Amino acid sequence: MSDGFDQRLDGFETKYKLESEQKFRAVARRNKLLGRWAAGLMGLGDDKVEAYVMDVVKSDFEEAGHEDVFRKVKGDLEASSANVSDDELRGKMEEFYGQACKDIAEEG
Repeated sequence: MSDGFDQRLDGFETKYKLESEQKFRAVARRNKLLGRWAAGLMGLGDDKVEAYVMDVVKSDFEEAGHEDVFRKVKGDLEASSANVSDDELRGKMEEFYGQACKDIAEEG
């Protein structure tokens, strides 16, 4: 009897691990998309875009959740005089997360 339970437990653990990895990948991809979008609004030159994108990705490791990324991008946009509301920024974060999830699902 424990073999069936152990197999189910292993299946749940495998599923959880896969879902966690996919979520991590989707969030990282979202942050890259967000960074490129924000870089465009700030008028960064091509030579600075990828460095900025990596800064946005790294900012997500400051704390759990998405507020660290929001604060970084919001602050950078304000510093560059790009006029983006909190709602618009949060909307873009959701849009890019959805796009990232879809892209990852299509990649298989």
